[in-house]
Amino acid sequence: MSGHQRELNFRFLAEPTDVNYGGKVHGGVVMKWIDQVGYAAAVGWSGAYSVTVAVGGIRFVAPIRTSDLVTVSAKLVHTGTSSMHFSVDVRARDPMNDEDDRLCTHCVIVFVALDGVEGRPTPVPAWVPQTDDDKRLAEYATRVMELSKGIEDTIARYRGA
Repeated sequence: MSGHQRELNFRFLAEPTDVNYGGKVHGGVVMKWIDQVGYAAAVGWSGAYSVTVAVGGIRFVAPIRTSDLVTVSAKLVHTGTSSMHFSVDVRARDPMNDEDDRLCTHCVIVFVALDGVEGRPTPVPAWVPQTDDDKRLAEYATRVMELSKGIEDTIARYRGA
């Protein structure tokens, strides 16, 4: 699928305005970054305006500090008819030393492409896993979203919806 962007990286410095009272970047700021890279990746793959429909399996595993060099990476790991699942990693490191990037957050984010006329779901180019790693990531994304759906069902039953 030449011409379709499967991977996208955003890279920037964490700013003082991004942090909470504990001096670490707010989880909400990290979620905003995830949504932004996911949107750009979804548009890059589909060529259509896209909206977030789900985020699954989000885990905050290490803090991001002010002035850390942050990389937010999205990789397409599954497509449906109009949906695109991306595996997203947020990594950070101190740019003033040679330390390796540390994984700070990970999740799967799902976008749906919409047509430009009525705002209805529109087909996206299919992606087929080629390598064993691709197949593993596709299965991972599907399982994470199944687990998230199970949580939604449990909440709906609890709330009586």
